[in-house]
Amino acid sequence: SKVTVTPADLGLDYENVTLTTSDGVDLAAWYIPASSSSAVVVMHGAGSTRSDVLAEASVLHRNGFGTLLLDARGHGDSNGTAMDFGWFGDPDISAGTAYLATRSDVDPEHIGVVGFSMGGEEAIGAAATDPLIAAVVAEGATARTADDKAWLSDVYGWRGWLQEQIEEVQFGITDLLAEASSPTTLRDAVTAATDTSFLLVTAGTVADEQHAAEFIQNAAPERVTVWTVDGATHTGGLDAEPAAWEERVIRFLDENLGSR
Repeated sequence: SKVTVTPADLGLDYENVTLTTSDGVDLAAWYIPASSSSAVVVMHGAGSTRSDVLAEASVLHRNGFGTLLLDARGHGDSNGTAMDFGWFGDPDISAGTAYLATRSDVDPEHIGVVGFSMGGEEAIGAAATDPLIAAVVAEGATARTADDKAWLSDVYGWRGWLQEQIEEVQFGITDLLAEASSPTTLRDAVTAATDTSFLLVTAGTVADEQHAAEFIQNAAPERVTVWTVDGATHTGGLDAEPAAWEERVIRFLDENLGSR
């Protein structure tokens, strides 16, 4: 799908930016400057574009955060091959954080990532290897690998165990066919990202999102907070509880990215 709405449609000033990843893929992005030295990369979900996360980005911008919205490779106006499990997320996001770190109006110690669905999983994964990421907000993140589903048997017994075996086969086939190699699990990424704090936002109407988030949280409970938004559908936290979403997400970023 192509980019449909731009920040201008929301009355926001922005710059068109082209980022090049470490493996040579050009990504399309918008940068919306803000009043502080803190900035975030905003990542959309599979099959969508940066247009689809403009509502959340505008909340972040309104609260003073510089906001970089980028189209993941193979999505929107970016080049490259789409990978809906998000296995290319690390170089895509690191291209974004590296760009922010070079801007004179951004403090490189005040950079975070806010991601939705696939974008949330990519944000968690990137934090394991990208030292610029001080904070991650991931909404609707559940799995990038079969091992991310290892909680299924604990919750659902033998049916969960059966589903785990199916996931192993599916992800295994993907690993054989995809150009990207299978990434680290979300739990391992959180464990490795020793200087990063995480807020995992889950949909109240999708019980498995909370199970997945708590499974990730168990890896580093001191750095991972789980917030379930009552009544929200997948990545619908802002729609369901706009005031609460703004308050929780902004407070978390303020605490972990320094003052604005």
